[in-house]
Amino acid sequence: MESIQFEDLGRIAYDTAWDYQEKLMKVSLDAKAAWFADAGAAKEGRPETEHHLLFCEHPHVYTLGKSGHMENLLVNNTRLQELGVSFFKTNRGGDITYHGPGQIVGYPILDLERFYTDLGKYMRNLEEVIIQVLAEYAIEAGRLPGSTGVWLDPDNKAKARKICAMGVKCSRWVTIHGFALNVNTDLSYFNYIVPCGITDKAVTSMGKELGRHVDEQEVKDKLMVAFGRVFEADMVMKMKPALV
Repeated sequence: MESIQFEDLGRIAYDTAWDYQEKLMKVSLDAKAAWFADAGAAKEGRPETEHHLLFCEHPHVYTLGKSGHMENLLVNNTRLQELGVSFFKTNRGGDITYHGPGQIVGYPILDLERFYTDLGKYMRNLEEVIIQVLAEYAIEAGRLPGSTGVWLDPDNKAKARKICAMGVKCSRWVTIHGFALNVNTDLSYFNYIVPCGITDKAVTSMGKELGRHVDEQEVKDKLMVAFGRVFEADMVMKMKPALV
């Protein structure tokens, strides 16, 4: 069983969290490079890579994936400043999305070579984590063919709505970026973008579906348990790090 170090970073700027992910990814990439430079492929064992799962919440921010389109951002820089929203082009997959208060963002930094070398399976497992947690709140969720993320009523074109967006980057089978689950999110911020580049589907949150405020710490606890269950890993709590 693999061991995953879990950290809750609290509210943190998007670029600070991104830098921290890159730092953790580099530890594993450097370990792999050193291993194979020392004829590691012919040796027993494997590189000393690490697994991490980070939870956090970001101040208002729009992020655009490397395959995204700027026209899906529907406001100019002046309006962004008025809204108090920052903007970043990122190296993850996917198009544009929103992060902000009331949303739980999860960043797994995993060496998939120690699980499986199948990026599609990885994405489906991330979705499964969210689906299982939502089921604990009697929210029936599923997948929309051709689209990543987690959806409600995915089989009903008129009612399908996304509750969790996903986008990842994978380098030598080490992952960064991840998922964004709308818990108590102010959904009005999605009105200023074309979420994930999809024009004909709505966005929702746990709070909207349940008609009440949802305990975000409780959701985090359930997400951590479900993550360990789906990935068959041992989750190890870690103190909040100094990100400098």
